[in-house]
Amino acid sequence: MLEYTLKRIAYTIPIGLAVSLVCFMLVHISPGDPIDAIVPPDTSTEVIEQIRAEYGLDRPLPVQYGLWLSRAVQGDFGVSIAKGRPIGPDLWVATKNSLMLAAFGATLGFFMGCVLGGVAGAFRDSWIDRICLGIALFGVSVPHYWLGMVLVIVFSVQLNLLPSMGMGPTGPWAWDWDHLRFMVLPTITLSMIPAGLVTRTVRGLVSDIMGQDYITTLRGKGLRTSGIVLHVIKNAAPTTLAVMGLQLASLLGGSILVEAVFAWPGTGMLLNNAIFQRDLPVLQATTLVLAFFFVFLNLIVDLAQTALDPRMRRT
Repeated sequence: MLEYTLKRIAYTIPIGLAVSLVCFMLVHISPGDPIDAIVPPDTSTEVIEQIRAEYGLDRPLPVQYGLWLSRAVQGDFGVSIAKGRPIGPDLWVATKNSLMLAAFGATLGFFMGCVLGGVAGAFRDSWIDRICLGIALFGVSVPHYWLGMVLVIVFSVQLNLLPSMGMGPTGPWAWDWDHLRFMVLPTITLSMIPAGLVTRTVRGLVSDIMGQDYITTLRGKGLRTSGIVLHVIKNAAPTTLAVMGLQLASLLGGSILVEAVFAWPGTGMLLNNAIFQRDLPVLQATTLVLAFFFVFLNLIVDLAQTALDPRMRRT
C-alpha cells in the first residue's frame, strides 16, 4: 500500500504543475487589460507602465509564471489589483467558507443519494424505483440558481422561516442555530445535484450486485438480510466514494451562482467579483487553489478506493 501511495503522489506532481500552468495562462489569454480596471481613462502611458511594472506584468510570461508559482507554493498570492491588499487572507477566509458549505451540501447529497439509490436498487422496476429515479432526475436537471431563488421566495419571503443572505450575525463563526440557520437553504440547494448523481449510481450498483451469483449463494446459506446488506455496501462503496469525491470538488468551484444568490462570502463570490473587476491576481490565485483542491481530493478518493478494494492496486 505504501508503494502504491507513493506512486500515486508522484503521478499527482506533474498533474499539479500542468494545472498551475493552465490556470496561469487562461487568465492571460482572456480579453482586456486588468490595469484598465483600476486606472482612470485619461491616465498617462507612463503611469500605466509604472503600475504594470509594480505588478510584474511587464516581464515575459515564463518569468511571470515562475515567480508566481514560487510565491504561490509559499502562500504568497500577490496583491489584489482592485483592493490593493494581499490576496492570501481574503482567499483563506473565502476558501474556508466555501469548503464548509460544500462539505454540508455534499454530506446531505451523499446521505440522500445513498438512501434513495439503495431503496431504488432493492425495489428495481417498481413504483418505488420510479419515484426515487424521478427525484434523482429532478435533482440533476434543476438549475442551482433557480432552485435557490425558489427556496428564498418560499422560506424567506413567504414563510419568513429562514434567512436568505449572508453567514449570520457579525463576528466570528459559531456552531449555534443563529449561524447554522443561514446554511440551511444554500446547503439544500447545493445538495440536489450530488443527491441525484449518487442516487442513480447507487441504484445501478445495488441492482447489479443483488443479481450476482454470490448474493444468491449467501441467501441459500441462510445469511440474514443485514449480512447481505453489508456485502452490498462493501462492493458498492468504492464507486460511490469516487462519485462523491468528485462532487465535493465540483461544489467548491461550481457554486458561484449559488453563493451569489445567498450572498455567501466564499470562493464563488470572490471569483465573481474578480471577474467583473478584471482582478487578474485574484483570478489566478482562486482558480489555482480550487484546482489543487480538485487534484488533492482525487488523490484522496483514489487512495480510499484502494483501501476499500485492494484489487485496484493492480491498475
